[in-house]
Amino acid sequence: MKRILTYGTFDLLHYGHINLLRRAKELGDYLIVGLSTDEFNAVKHKEAYHSYENRKLILEAIRYVDKVIPEKDWDQKIADVKDNDVDIFVMGDDWKGKFDFLKDYCEVVYLPRTVGISTTKIKHDLFTVKNG
Repeated sequence: MKRILTYGTFDLLHYGHINLLRRAKELGDYLIVGLSTDEFNAVKHKEAYHSYENRKLILEAIRYVDKVIPEKDWDQKIADVKDNDVDIFVMGDDWKGKFDFLKDYCEVVYLPRTVGISTTKIKHDLFTVKNG
């Protein structure tokens, strides 16, 4: 069984997220998502609309996702790969090269982002509409 691991905040879920999860799952049999906790998002100066528990509930309802684990800090990735017997680590290509240190433990794949959509774009568009 090939085990895949990816990470993210997955707030304001959109079709770009679904594309990433689908394509990650297509690389193997079992997809694990490391979901940034609210506390870790605060460290990253990132504010999510939905709480960790609600984002976890949403992710667990997606057919491509087999398991959700908390992402509590930047340094847990090697331990997560080892503890979950991960074969392939997947991230969007906007992170290209940032996780190459994991190549000592598993294959690292950077997938192209879905063009035309991001959580940042959604927030910008909503703000623009609201504030004209």
